[in-house]
Amino acid sequence: MSMIVQLEPYSGEAWIQTVMSDFDHFLIDHAACERKASATGVSFVVRYPDREEIMDPMIRLAREELLHFHQVCRILKKKGLQLLPDEKDPYINALLKHIRNGRQEEFLDRLLVFGIVEARGTERFRVVAEHHGDPELADFYHKLTEAEARHHELFVDLALKYFDEETVKKRLRELEKIEFSVIQKIPIRAAVH
Repeated sequence: MSMIVQLEPYSGEAWIQTVMSDFDHFLIDHAACERKASATGVSFVVRYPDREEIMDPMIRLAREELLHFHQVCRILKKKGLQLLPDEKDPYINALLKHIRNGRQEEFLDRLLVFGIVEARGTERFRVVAEHHGDPELADFYHKLTEAEARHHELFVDLALKYFDEETVKKRLRELEKIEFSVIQKIPIRAAVH
């Protein structure tokens, strides 16, 4: 059984105009997001070593996200750009504040929050693919759109291995509403989130 994240659309004209007007900054932020996504996969394995069902999928996720990081770094190098020191992502930090305490609750919420993050990435990368004038970069972001979609489904599918469907669905719908409220409050910038 597969359940998908159902986010309210929020990649409007103002966001894509901001991204396209400062695409270099967007690329630098994108690289940071891919590196952090890889670290997230590893952190699940380290944080929940007793959850055997997540081990292989999360390691595969971490490897794929690291590959994406490498690909974006190559684009940065080609454009003469450099990575910047890490900054806190206001979107991610705002979502993480809604993760509940308690081992089970935290595990479920972390899976669902990162599923939601990947779902928003799916939307954002699709919009970049549709608007970028460089066919090579448009194709790259189209492929990333497909990967992000797989990733958001993975997080939800893993939640369904440990929790019943009704519990997952109820909490997912709550977190989707929280996410939409969060993203509406964050100033639009040339960044993935």
